[in-house]
Amino acid sequence: MPPWQLVCCFSYLTLTSFVTQAAAKGVTASLAAKWPETPLLLEASEFIAEEGNERFWQFLGTVQEITLYKNKGTESSYYNLILKKAGQFLTDLQLTLLKFAFSIRAYSPTVQMFQQIAADESPPEGCEAFVSIHGKHTCKTSQIKKILKEASERPSPYLYKVDHIFPTIAKSVPVVILYAEIGTKHFADFHKPLSEKAEIGEIIYVLRHYVQRPSPRKIQLSGYGVELAIKSTEYKAMDDTQVEADNSTLKNEDGISEDVQGFYFDKLIQMYPDLKNNLVEFRKHLIESTNEMVPLKVWELQDLSFQAASKIVSTPAYETLKVLRDLSQNFPIKARSLTRVALNQEMRKEIEENQKHLSETIGINPGDASLYINGLQVDLDVHNAFSILEMIKTEGKALHGLSDLGIKSEDLGKYLRLQVHPEEDSYALDIRHTAITWINDIETDHMYSKWPSSVQELLRPAFPGVIRQIRRNFLNLVFFVDPVQDYAADYMKLAELFYQHNVPLRIGFVFAIDSQEDSVTYSEAGTALWRAFNFAAEDSDMARAFSFLISIYNKLDDGETLTLDIVRSALRYEFPRAHIDQILDGHSEYNHRLTAGATFYKKSGLGPLPQVLFNGVPFNNEEMDVEEMETVILQKIIDATGFFQRAVFMGLLSDHADAVDFIMDQPNVVTRISPTILTNEKTYLNFISKSVTYTLHEYDTFSYLDSQDKSAVIADNMKYVTKEDEDVIYAVTIWIIADFDKPAGRQLLAKAVKHMSRVTKRTMTSFLSDQVKEIEDPPLWSVAREGWGDMQCVLLQPLCVYFKHVDSENYTGRLFHASTTLSEFLTSCVQNDLFLGEKKICDLAIRILRNQNLCVSVVMTAFGGGVTLGMRVEYGKLISYISVEVGEFNEEDFHLLEKITYSTSAEKIKNLVKKRTSSSESSSDLIMKIDSLLSSMPKGESRQDIRFMKQKHSVLKVEPQESGPFFDVMAVVDPLSKEAQKMSHFLIILGRLINMKLTMFMNCKSKLSEMPLKSFYRLVLESEPAFLKDGSLSPGPSAKFLDMPESPLFTLNMITPESWLVEAVHSSCDLDNIHLEDIDGVVTANYELEYLLLEGHCFDVSTGQPPRGLQFTLGTKNVPVIVDTIVMANLGYFQLKANPGAWTLQLRKGRSEEIYHLFS
Repeated sequence: MPPWQLVCCFSYLTLTSFVTQAAAKGVTASLAAKWPETPLLLEASEFIAEEGNERFWQFLGTVQEITLYKNKGTESSYYNLILKKAGQFLTDLQLTLLKFAFSIRAYSPTVQMFQQIAADESPPEGCEAFVSIHGKHTCKTSQIKKILKEASERPSPYLYKVDHIFPTIAKSVPVVILYAEIGTKHFADFHKPLSEKAEIGEIIYVLRHYVQRPSPRKIQLSGYGVELAIKSTEYKAMDDTQVEADNSTLKNEDGISEDVQGFYFDKLIQMYPDLKNNLVEFRKHLIESTNEMVPLKVWELQDLSFQAASKIVSTPAYETLKVLRDLSQNFPIKARSLTRVALNQEMRKEIEENQKHLSETIGINPGDASLYINGLQVDLDVHNAFSILEMIKTEGKALHGLSDLGIKSEDLGKYLRLQVHPEEDSYALDIRHTAITWINDIETDHMYSKWPSSVQELLRPAFPGVIRQIRRNFLNLVFFVDPVQDYAADYMKLAELFYQHNVPLRIGFVFAIDSQEDSVTYSEAGTALWRAFNFAAEDSDMARAFSFLISIYNKLDDGETLTLDIVRSALRYEFPRAHIDQILDGHSEYNHRLTAGATFYKKSGLGPLPQVLFNGVPFNNEEMDVEEMETVILQKIIDATGFFQRAVFMGLLSDHADAVDFIMDQPNVVTRISPTILTNEKTYLNFISKSVTYTLHEYDTFSYLDSQDKSAVIADNMKYVTKEDEDVIYAVTIWIIADFDKPAGRQLLAKAVKHMSRVTKRTMTSFLSDQVKEIEDPPLWSVAREGWGDMQCVLLQPLCVYFKHVDSENYTGRLFHASTTLSEFLTSCVQNDLFLGEKKICDLAIRILRNQNLCVSVVMTAFGGGVTLGMRVEYGKLISYISVEVGEFNEEDFHLLEKITYSTSAEKIKNLVKKRTSSSESSSDLIMKIDSLLSSMPKGESRQDIRFMKQKHSVLKVEPQESGPFFDVMAVVDPLSKEAQKMSHFLIILGRLINMKLTMFMNCKSKLSEMPLKSFYRLVLESEPAFLKDGSLSPGPSAKFLDMPESPLFTLNMITPESWLVEAVHSSCDLDNIHLEDIDGVVTANYELEYLLLEGHCFDVSTGQPPRGLQFTLGTKNVPVIVDTIVMANLGYFQLKANPGAWTLQLRKGRSEEIYHLFS
């Protein structure tokens, strides 16, 4: 071996050792909150509370004095004990997510909020726990009874949505709020007597967290990014315009003359030309073995992204994410090594084909990044660890729920992609009805003849707020009024205002006149008005008739109602030659459609008069204020214009389409508006219970199940009435609970059965009586319902036949007679051979009564009611709770219920379920359970279905680690991008949380001309809390930049969620100018979360513009004004600084409060 080679080797080893010793330099950054560290037990309870109020209180019952173990062991052992207790109420996935929630301290702000509320209550000194009873405080259980006696004399406290209320049916009773730390002896002392009182309905028991002695440590946060950016003056690519295309030959311009760790390679090459290639390789090795950054030539940059992808795809699957993270987060010191990676040309060709396909289908261009979890897009610039935790919880519930129902893993995505929620939140009434009297018609009236009629006019540029005058009936306003009432004049004048100002509104009226067409007494002013209006319309035209109506109402003083004399006087004045008596006579020829308006109004299902509809959508109560209605209508016109513009742009609306038909053919249009059915606030039963296999006959075991398991058992044992005895899959399931021994209950029963006798084979119904009887006198209804499953008789099935021929059988009077019970009715049916089968049914009485009471009590409890709270209807499509007043629910409502249910979700689910090889009965139950599960999920964005043309070379696949349901994660990313810096570490953590099937496409960007990344990056995120060797909780997560190059000038940046306001509270140097060469050791940067930013927008409802000079204040109960802000005049935007707690937003006293008031 030549001597110089020995020198080189020795020098290399020495310098390598030196570099290793110098690697101690680096930068670390951490972020703490201002509030103290909160107990993990309290955070666990908040996590469980989101799974259900019942589970929250069950969890509290198991950890009443768990803190006794806190001081007996390490923090690690206490943490594991909490997980063990929580695991009794959580699935494996939920338990893993609880650990993740601990790691990011997701529920610490909630606990701190309760702490702030408790501070506002001024806790009694020295009390570990205390109660507040209508403003009176005590920390002694012996004083509760005394304070309760006088509680009704004081106002009830305000309760928050996040308050934990002990399950009870009590309403108007004292509210007792317990402030305590769960798991302590002081909590247990209060919890036992308070829960006992709440169970018997004496009090409403509310729990709020309160820690008397908070931890001295501040809580350490995670879920944020830290960037160590190279100053803009540093690290630029070298200009190599003089470099020839053939770069295989090194020249002096390439930097050979530069000193590399003490070696001058240009001289060595001159001395030993035969070893040139070896020297070049050795020089590259020295450069890449150090952390110093060497500028790259532009030609070296061009394919760098593809070279990074080549290195990643050639790595074993289990290491790919780590390699991606290392390359992207440490790119400045990894760039040189990437230039040596051989480029896979087949991979490059495949990437380009996939990029073309993605660009054409979903608009993802080369270099773009996108992430999808079960088809839902996750933008890591918008979503944070906390929102993603909620997403995974929701998705996990659906995935595991479907799996527990027997859906195969490969089919889960099909069910998740079903759109089971209505496209629109508001429903519209079909206004294509002859009962509506239209005052004008934009398309045919002469006064609008000069307006353009093409829908393309909608796309012409216009100033914001300008109402486009187009000769199409795009905007339709309908007033439902009783013309005699005093409010009618206000709506008439409002309609005249829009009509006279040529606003492109087609205006119609529905006069709800409840009268007889042969009325001859002239006593009804409304009837007279209608006849006079018809006469005016036929005598001249609709414009003149409308003007005549306005003249009548103009004669009325404020608060004055319409009378017959006023109508006669106006008719005589406007039409002096008319025969008034003939016009107003009961047999007048102008009687036509007199009661059509009242009939249409009653069938429409709208609420109390007056009602106003814009394109069929009813106004809400706040919008019905006549003084503000002009502004409301103008805003609706602007909103509707945007809808039509989108329709024209997408090609859905053309010049050949009828405008009204286009509006009324939208999926949110119905023939009846029933608030009971169409409400967006619904409650759902959870039928998912994989492990429970009990039946209703196992009474002792059944009573110990929780509500979810009980619901599953009830659903599996429910008996149904169907139209025919055929093997049919029923998409819609209805449960009806009522007291069938009362006329109102039997009316509901009759309407349901009559509806079933006429509908298609879509619906099956079950009936439950909510009347609790003595066991000695069981309700025959329950016996009849249950008996046909155990005997050779079917007592309910013939009900369809009975109600179909009810008139001929003459049972109507007996059925609805107040003194007739269902027992008597059924007995008479049996005696008259209306029902077939055995008559010996009383032997089943005790068992059936118990079953009935169990079923009804479980369902009522699930929906927040007692057992006997009147008539109830739950429909199996959504299994949601509908409270029905007597006479409020009719056959049309049953039809609407079925139609909405079937078209929105049940039909789609049925199409998937019927492909399974199972019985129709089990399939019908499965549809109901799936619908309940999917409908309970929040409505979100539509799911994307990402497909690639080829996947052999450019797509990475990581298969699920476990059998069973898995999350389908799709990622599209350029490996050398800022998105890759975040996404790589996030996917690593995600893989520890969920059973993940990962598909990742390398969306490389070609022909790079500059460095794609000029910073180092760390995402501070872990899957669960870390503990030290001694069992204590680690100080907290932090970003660590180790082995960093020393020569560049760095800037440290915190990349936090948008609402976080952070600032550095301690650092060992200037964080904007970090030069590691001048610093000994590690640079430490400690940040603090100073405030959470509260943001909002507001506008003046009268003008629609931002309120100039408006000021808001934010404060607490004890300190009303802590911070204030002014609203931006251009956008109406405002922001306020806050921290976890219960805050009050108010208008600032003075001009703001004098001029404005808050609507919402």
